[in-house]
Amino acid sequence: MNSILVVRRDNIGDLVCTTPLFHALRRRYPDAWIAALVNSYNAAVLDRNPHIDRVYAYTKLKHLEPGQSKILAIQRRLADLWALRRRSLECVVVATAAGAPRTLRLARLLAARRIVSPSQQLVREMEGRHEVERVYALAAELGIDGPIPPLEVVPDPILVARARQTFARLREHALRVAVQISTRRPAQRWPLEHFAALIGHLHALGAAPMVLWAPGPRDHPRHPGDDDLAAALMQQVGHRAVAFRTGTLPELIGALAACDAVVTSDGGAMHVAAALRKPIVCFFGDVSPVQWRPWGVPHRALRAASGKAADISVDEALGALGQLMQLS
Repeated sequence: MNSILVVRRDNIGDLVCTTPLFHALRRRYPDAWIAALVNSYNAAVLDRNPHIDRVYAYTKLKHLEPGQSKILAIQRRLADLWALRRRSLECVVVATAAGAPRTLRLARLLAARRIVSPSQQLVREMEGRHEVERVYALAAELGIDGPIPPLEVVPDPILVARARQTFARLREHALRVAVQISTRRPAQRWPLEHFAALIGHLHALGAAPMVLWAPGPRDHPRHPGDDDLAAALMQQVGHRAVAFRTGTLPELIGALAACDAVVTSDGGAMHVAAALRKPIVCFFGDVSPVQWRPWGVPHRALRAASGKAADISVDEALGALGQLMQLS
């Protein structure tokens, strides 16, 4: 095949879990033109990815900022789709673990010679497997076999250096622990007082904790954030941690790349950390770790019997991190 488009239009973690497929496509078809169709929310996951020739990113209407034109956003999306249709694509891959009727309809509009998407039989066969395995199962339809390549996210070295300087303001040459406090799902949220206690223990053990969070106010209609929670946490922990506001996804990637270990709830940041080869302690609530645990890295996935992350104790989290990093 000489031209392949991979479509993955959902969340950050979903796109991270798709990166092994890009690697495998490049290995199998080294001379092909390989592109991705994603959205503006997750597109930075593919920045500097060596296996992709072009990334087409559109902005979902619900993600438009005040003053941005819906008409202009739709025009840009249609222009990209028309440009892709004119390429006479050899193959469009609908890279989802389950059926995606809207994405499949979009793929048909591009008039590719071939569309590869999960069949109902494949979806049934892959039930109970990790998201990476479920998406990578499409590789067999593309003439690809062998082991699954690792996740891959390539940080901006300038942003990594900036985050390392922030860590150093607290302690130089210490174990750098990113403590990421944001999550979308209420059942995945760990209490603020738990994070404060954990940071206190880490500081006492000689580590350098850095607090990360999704930026913005809680009531933002498009991108609700945790600025208020982060401020409240920093007020509690004082000099025992540093705060690093990641206003963009590339800044979050750079901050996670600069650390030695990560503590976080399940979510996009967790999957980015896994792609950056970081040991991870993660909190799960009503989402299954079987499908969504960190892939390919040492980790401890903690989940309370209640299905609420709030019921995971500070001692459990500290013990899990100690097992990963030999804290004493």
